[in-house]
Amino acid sequence: MKAIDNKELILALEELEKEKGIKKEYVLESIETALVTAYKRNFDALENVKVDIDHKTGATHVYAIKEIMENANDEATEISLEEAHKINKDLNLGDTVEVEIVPKDFGRIAAQTAKQVIIQKLREVERDLIFNEYTDRKGEIVSGIIQKADKNIVVVDLGRIEGIMLAKEQTPTERYRVNDKIKAYIVDVERGLKGAPQVMISRSHPDFVRKLLEFEIPEIYEGLIEIKSVSRDAGSRSKVAVYSPDPNIDPVGSCVGAKGVRIQNVINELGGEKIDVIEWDADPSVYIASALLPAQIMAVDIKEDEKFAQVIVPDDQLSLAIGKAGQNARLAAKLTNWKIDIKSESQFREILQKQQDDEIEIETEETEE
Repeated sequence: MKAIDNKELILALEELEKEKGIKKEYVLESIETALVTAYKRNFDALENVKVDIDHKTGATHVYAIKEIMENANDEATEISLEEAHKINKDLNLGDTVEVEIVPKDFGRIAAQTAKQVIIQKLREVERDLIFNEYTDRKGEIVSGIIQKADKNIVVVDLGRIEGIMLAKEQTPTERYRVNDKIKAYIVDVERGLKGAPQVMISRSHPDFVRKLLEFEIPEIYEGLIEIKSVSRDAGSRSKVAVYSPDPNIDPVGSCVGAKGVRIQNVINELGGEKIDVIEWDADPSVYIASALLPAQIMAVDIKEDEKFAQVIVPDDQLSLAIGKAGQNARLAAKLTNWKIDIKSESQFREILQKQQDDEIEIETEETEE
């Protein structure tokens, strides 16, 4: 029986392998599998079918796999021993044999199926390339145009792919409008429906601030100044701890810039979000005191094993140290990774006085006994 020839297919696949790196054998195997499905669908066939494509010539052969019986009752799945011997005299009852068939119009179906499979494989390769590219860019800032915006999701056109910003990654004080250009931080890259890559982006992530500072301040980018930690209430306030091993570099001054011009560019990008830049210190008590700025601190008593700090502030600095809704203290605790308890000078004196009174009371009771 005459096979279906397709030399053009092989040439196309060889070109595809050179340009896109898609292995010819891999695509041919996928086409063979797809052709089995196409045959059964188009011909309502009951046969157990096998499709074979010659990897050199592209010749396509369709075989019905039949079981050898003494008397074949089901023509679709069975063949008599007599008929089987016409194909191969060594075959026996119970063996299977591949009987080549050439269905009408199967050449057209084969061509359509091959085209669909090639398009599918190209899409898969493109998806893999994009997935790998953006996986490598995880932790970077990207720019794009807003395509869709509501309270649950913002979709941003990044060029070759869309970035998805979920509600938790949005800054509460910002309003996102279609066609606005925005910057965002790549949090993760995931596989979505049918393996399509999804770039998850954020404007509320603390590292968005870190990357913006790195972009604006050359000393950070060059490694002369290190960002040790960032804590953030997106849209309201951030605290950034910086350090330089070079004693000639003022890390805070370098980040803020003359008249605050350097930090202002970051503040503008964040829609006016306040940024406290403080100097990191290896001494936890010094570091914690700095983290609570702008409040003035009287004393910091630390318990190293518990990572707990008792902070004493002047009475008029208590509300400033704690901050509105506890924000300043909360951000300082996140920044330093220490538990911080803040007391005013008066509160601390009251605690000391009560402790002294309790000790005196215990001593009196012991004396009376």
